[in-house]
Amino acid sequence: MADINIANLVDVCLVLLIIFMISAPLLQSGIEVDLPKTRAKAMTEEAAGVVVTIDKRGGIFVNDVFTRFENFGPALDRELKAKGTTSVYLRGDSTVPYGTAIGVIGRMKEIGIESIGLVTGHDDQKPAATKRR
Repeated sequence: MADINIANLVDVCLVLLIIFMISAPLLQSGIEVDLPKTRAKAMTEEAAGVVVTIDKRGGIFVNDVFTRFENFGPALDRELKAKGTTSVYLRGDSTVPYGTAIGVIGRMKEIGIESIGLVTGHDDQKPAATKRR
């Protein structure tokens, strides 16, 4: 008999599939931030630039690497030179105090960055209907 038994091959493939399905979400890295919602139009092209993130505790991250406020300027400058770009996108948690966000923006302006993109989440809520009398 020259039949091939593929039951073992199917078993191994299913086990590998389950392992990859469980481990794939764990491989996603990044800082968890609850972005403020807006109805602004989404960008159509993928933007290449340095992402600065402020988490809900006020921690500052330059491309997912933590930095102190005192070291923020040099860290951002290094990343800008490494990427060869002048684009900066600011992601901030919706609970971040206004003063913290303005302090980070002010430091960016001191470095010489004139154009800063603000990253927001998309608000899927439809506007409430207004009653007319």
